[in-house]
Amino acid sequence: MSHRFIVVGGGTSGHINPAITIADALKKHYLSKGEECEIIFVGRNEGLEGELVPKAGYEMRNIVAKPFPMKPSMKLVKALKALSAGRKQCHSIIDEFKPDAVIGTGGYVCAPLLLEAAKMKVPVVLHEANAFPGRANRLLGNKATLVLTGFQGIESSFKKAKKIVFTGNPIRSTMKNVNPEKSREILGLTGEDKLVFAMGGSLGAQTINESVVNAAKKFPNVKFVLGTGKQQSKNFDKANLPSNLTVMEYIDNPQDYLCAADVSITRAGAVTCAEVAAVGSCSVFIPYPHAAHDHQTFNARAFADVNGGILLPDSEASEKLEGIISDLLENTEKRYLLRSNAKKLAVYDCDERIINAIEEVLVK
Repeated sequence: MSHRFIVVGGGTSGHINPAITIADALKKHYLSKGEECEIIFVGRNEGLEGELVPKAGYEMRNIVAKPFPMKPSMKLVKALKALSAGRKQCHSIIDEFKPDAVIGTGGYVCAPLLLEAAKMKVPVVLHEANAFPGRANRLLGNKATLVLTGFQGIESSFKKAKKIVFTGNPIRSTMKNVNPEKSREILGLTGEDKLVFAMGGSLGAQTINESVVNAAKKFPNVKFVLGTGKQQSKNFDKANLPSNLTVMEYIDNPQDYLCAADVSITRAGAVTCAEVAAVGSCSVFIPYPHAAHDHQTFNARAFADVNGGILLPDSEASEKLEGIISDLLENTEKRYLLRSNAKKLAVYDCDERIINAIEEVLVK
């Protein structure tokens, strides 16, 4: 038996990586049953998906797509022309590949494929990772056969979807089998060592970077590790950094740092939040203030509301981060409570939930 899917998600790693993880999970599931599974992606070659999808081992078909402006302008005319051209491309791809379903994880590049699939009566599956759904997903949700949600309580954003299932957000398998003792051993930490870990994502976060450098100077007996991100790394004068601060452009094993750290400091992207929950990190979330509809604040609030993390607005980070770090380092019980409450939000069987929900749609 053969199964065929077309997957789309673009613009940011927060859309692309979940799309790849879902594709991986589908392939693993069907291959384990001795069944064939063919998956292709569509996207923009010039987008980040053009780099990440082929690197993950999948074929990607290039399509035309442009973002829709918030207000009427000439950009709207260009976006509408691109949508029409993209839909024609997707029609040909669907007609040739004949997928059982198409799967979208967000970003304006999803629109041509999902709209054309709905028109051609192909099941449309939409995964919304954030606690506040993006504009594209809210609109496309009206055409969806199935909406999968990464956070609970957002069903009202998809009133016209035929079916909504809470699945959580897909994460790398390396995030699921860690414990603080083993992670501390891997990082060479002794029982007396205190570790503060910070990262701002693949591109970096200037506010986090600057605040953590300043904090490290105030806690000379605490080890600090900072993942600066590629764009921000060049801004560091490493000769003048405090000796207790280790700076890296990219963190290869974030699961060990998140798990081992006494305090973690991160943005609040959907995937980061899912990883924090999975490892049970004691985390301070500093949401990216310019994210669409401030969705990272909604993500972080889902943790803060159950005392599973601390929400610190970007505008207050430079003033308040040191005090928060000091309070957490001195309060073992508070750190334990934040860890245990964060872990209650983890969905370790996310892959299985997604596969089961998709299969139910396909059976019908």
